Amino acid sequence: MMELIKQARAAVILLNPVEVRKRARRPVRFGLVASGGAGYAAMEEFLLPAAMAEHLRTGLQGSLYRVGDAGAPDRVDLVLYEHGIAHDHQSYTFRRHDNDTLVQEILDDHDDLALPLARHYPAFRKPVVDRIVQTISRENALFAIATALPNIVPSMVELPWAFGEFASDTAFLTGNQIRMAFHIAAACGKEAGFSTQIGQVLSIVGGAFGWRALARELVGKIPLGGGLIPKGAIAYAGTYLVGKSLEYYHHANVSYTPEQREEVYREALERGREVAESLHADQAQS
Repeated sequence: MMELIKQARAAVILLNPVEVRKRARRPVRFGLVASGGAGYAAMEEFLLPAAMAEHLRTGLQGSLYRVGDAGAPDRVDLVLYEHGIAHDHQSYTFRRHDNDTLVQEILDDHDDLALPLARHYPAFRKPVVDRIVQTISRENALFAIATALPNIVPSMVELPWAFGEFASDTAFLTGNQIRMAFHIAAACGKEAGFSTQIGQVLSIVGGAFGWRALARELVGKIPLGGGLIPKGAIAYAGTYLVGKSLEYYHHANVSYTPEQREEVYREALERGREVAESLHADQAQS
């Protein structure tokens, strides 16, 4: 538990969009093995769909290598085999009608490639953004629970961020959301950084109190339980809302409507309660 907290703290302290950009721009090379032209074409369409902008598609074609291609490198990052062709456990099976499983298998094994995969290859974008949002939402819920005073049962008015002496909690949660914003932008093919995302950063900082006010309105309608659960649930839900709002903005180039924000927050608050209960139970057992 405390090791996770230390890792999350370090990630916020080392809030560095330069490193995020560097990781996201890393090329990812695929080796492809198929029985014929149709199999290769299906793999290439999966990785570089026709709907991609032509200049992006053309620029990435040099990162896909069919087996036996002249000039292919000795090593690639990932190897896909057409279904039905035997291969070792370090490669992956491409099934034309089950791309979701393939994407999840690759991301489970190669977390270090998640950002560049999402940035360059559209099939990986939403799954990677979902993981970013879920991971940082859980980190914030965990931090909110683990740093609470154990002898206090907070009401909605008594939550730590309602008082100046607990400002460090708010700073951590907000800093982690900014880190999330950098990762989501990079995953969506945008430029990550304070200068290029100034509007988003200011919105996160300003919204640090807005979504908590919304939580006070909703808490009476959604049973969260007592103890530390409301604190963790709201930390999760607020972070989740920020993440999904950013994803929507990068995809549609417009912001959520107030109605969309409230709907997403309601759903996230209930999910946050479940996450907070699980984290609280784990903490109690440790």
